[in-house]
Amino acid sequence: MRFGIFVPQGWRMDLVGIDPAQHWGVMAGLARRADANPEWESIWVYDHFHTVPVPSQEATHEAWTLMAAFAGVTGRVRLGQMCTCISYRHPAYLAKAAATVDIVSEGRLEMGIGAGWYEHEWRAYGYGFPRAGERLARLREGVDIFRQLWTTGSATLAGKHYQVDGALCYPQPLQGTSLPGSRANGIPMWVAGGGEKVTLRIAAEYADYTNFDGTPDTFEEKSRILRGHCDDVGRDFDSIVRTADYNIFIGRDEREVEERFRWFENHLRQAGVPERKIEGQLRMARTGPAVGTPEQILESLTALEGLGMAYAITYFAEAAYDLSGVELFEREVIPVLLDPAPKEEEHHRWHLPGFN
Repeated sequence: MRFGIFVPQGWRMDLVGIDPAQHWGVMAGLARRADANPEWESIWVYDHFHTVPVPSQEATHEAWTLMAAFAGVTGRVRLGQMCTCISYRHPAYLAKAAATVDIVSEGRLEMGIGAGWYEHEWRAYGYGFPRAGERLARLREGVDIFRQLWTTGSATLAGKHYQVDGALCYPQPLQGTSLPGSRANGIPMWVAGGGEKVTLRIAAEYADYTNFDGTPDTFEEKSRILRGHCDDVGRDFDSIVRTADYNIFIGRDEREVEERFRWFENHLRQAGVPERKIEGQLRMARTGPAVGTPEQILESLTALEGLGMAYAITYFAEAAYDLSGVELFEREVIPVLLDPAPKEEEHHRWHLPGFN
């Protein structure tokens, strides 16, 4: 199994109480920490503008600005967003920005992409909120533009939602061009979401990675549907890495796990989250597969690995304030499940001075 970790950026109320002047120091410090720990293959942020579970005036730092910033303060770990909303930026512009980040990071970018769902921020930012069918149609057109720009250097598409006519993307991203051993398709594309008729079909056509619900029954069912779409389009199902996100609430014993939940509840309350929303957040947290002692979490993740879940993207609600849960997970869970790092992805790096 491979492992990534979210860096708190505020979206989930995970920088509340920290002086905004210190936010970048906290985020950069956690990014550097992951960079120095080879068990973490990647770091991630969310692509959102307004906090959850309720919009508020608490911080939510912008994802693609952070991608460029993280590229400058790390030298090994891969950089991803879970996931970029296709409609928040024109896809030709986004492909160009991603190519630049890929170059700045020396070929370490992952491209997470999805149709988007957070209606409040859509409307607040003037994007409207199209029906799901239109949002998904935009996703399909957008990933087509990505693939053209990253593999040929130009894109032309007379789509219903996006029109480009000879758009250029030079220099090309390092991945797929200058970086030996990289994928021919350019920047690795993560198509996120479990929509069975459209999203998983798009994934079968374009994705290097999928990311959908990581609970066992749902993961198994979505995988079955993805396989069917792969058969329909002539894609090797096993060429797509299936991933899922996990909220980690870990403790050495049940008492310590409960302490983490109490901290989480009090933290949301201090952030001004309404009680009914707190109850929902706690319900969701308690029922996740990655909750409990190291032994319990290992049992859950091992079972999921048996279903084909090959890459866990982890989130620790308390990471900006307390690293004991991260450290326990690193010490007692990851080593049991970790796959050796793919060698071809390790020795083709142009290292900046000061990075090993």
